[in-house]
Amino acid sequence: MPETIFDRFVQKTPITLMVRGVMERILSHEQMDIIFEKNAQSQYTRELLFSNLVDMMSLVICGIHPSVNAAYKANATKLNVSRTAVYNKLSGMEVGVSAALLRETSAEMATLMELIGGAPNPILSGYRVRIIDGNCLAPTDHRLKVLRPYAAAALPGKSLVVLDPDLRLAINVFPGLDGYSQERALFDLVLETVKSGELWIADRNMCTKGFLFGLDRAGAKFLIREHKTLPQTALTPLSEVGQVNTGTVFEQTISVTGLEESLNNVRRVVLNLHKPTRNGESEIAILTSLPSSVKNAIEVAELYRKRWNIETMFQGLEKNFAGENPGLGYPQAALFCFCLALVAYNTLAVIRRTLGSIHGVGKIDASLSEFYLITEIQGNYQGMIIAIDPIYWRSVGALSPPQFALWLTDLAQLVNLKSLLKQPRSPKKKKPDLIVDPLHRHVSTARLLKQAQQTP
Repeated sequence: MPETIFDRFVQKTPITLMVRGVMERILSHEQMDIIFEKNAQSQYTRELLFSNLVDMMSLVICGIHPSVNAAYKANATKLNVSRTAVYNKLSGMEVGVSAALLRETSAEMATLMELIGGAPNPILSGYRVRIIDGNCLAPTDHRLKVLRPYAAAALPGKSLVVLDPDLRLAINVFPGLDGYSQERALFDLVLETVKSGELWIADRNMCTKGFLFGLDRAGAKFLIREHKTLPQTALTPLSEVGQVNTGTVFEQTISVTGLEESLNNVRRVVLNLHKPTRNGESEIAILTSLPSSVKNAIEVAELYRKRWNIETMFQGLEKNFAGENPGLGYPQAALFCFCLALVAYNTLAVIRRTLGSIHGVGKIDASLSEFYLITEIQGNYQGMIIAIDPIYWRSVGALSPPQFALWLTDLAQLVNLKSLLKQPRSPKKKKPDLIVDPLHRHVSTARLLKQAQQTP
């Protein structure tokens, strides 16, 4: 490899090198095949290695190739299998393997981020915060024979995703193959992963007796929006405790009652809104097992707003990654792509942490544009793969964790941050009503410009 070619990439687009290095390390062939062998129950490797499939599909997820077929054609010689073999592997992908892909790679990324440093202040000191929310995959095309007779949207599945907001990593996913099933059907799987010392934040869909009792039995705390159907008994009256920007805060103590057990001393924080929500709701009630010595009622109401971090993550997934592919109708294939998109999102989280450690956490959080970041990576990635010998990437993947963290931070110092920052906008102004003339359905731009120039 001519050194000048690599130097040119270092000078022009170090961010693309950083992304490729993280993917080489986190999605190494050895690690991917180990994950498959450990978690596959019935699927096995015949011709196509799981690692090769991850390699190919990651290029689709990140927008390097526009479709699975395009990615296959670009990698057909390397894969040395038929197109049918690729689609068969995708359609039979076990959800346990897809979930393990995210779970195990996120653990490695968390370790890497600790070595990089530059961590922001924790959301709640002394607790490991977990935000959980459900995601229903977008409808797919009706390519499968069983779908062709139906005009209705074809739902390939849904999932529960767990976000670590301090690391900004999606750390776990619980896929469900049935697009009609309720999120609550996956709660038992979630509770198996809960550990003491965690704080779980969720919306009202997670507010069930079983989930609250399960969190409490595991030694975890919860901060969950109240569902109206939850059986409860008031232990103290609702009392006003203060004001926030959006409304008045009240608090009381309740007991959540079950058939054989009850959860006492649960704090119920109610925010009476100055302005109703888009759904017309005038109040938001939040249940928490956090003691008042940790967070008072006003702080609880503010802490619940952190739940929007996971909504922001879902928006970023939809905008920046092709994680919901309409051409993949089989639920196993659709959920695998979604899990791989979460891995790609985590890769960007590592890049953000690295940039923050060099250029400042506050600046990166406030100003880094994911749009410009993704655009630069997509524009340079294929050329980089062609120009730089694969031997170099294997040597990068072989670095020890501290050495790899240093490699990332060295490149981060060379990033032209100005090219990746958001474009500041002036405050929006109220637009005047449009001129509607039923006799003139079009106008001449040139005449209007001339008229505007002549107007004093």
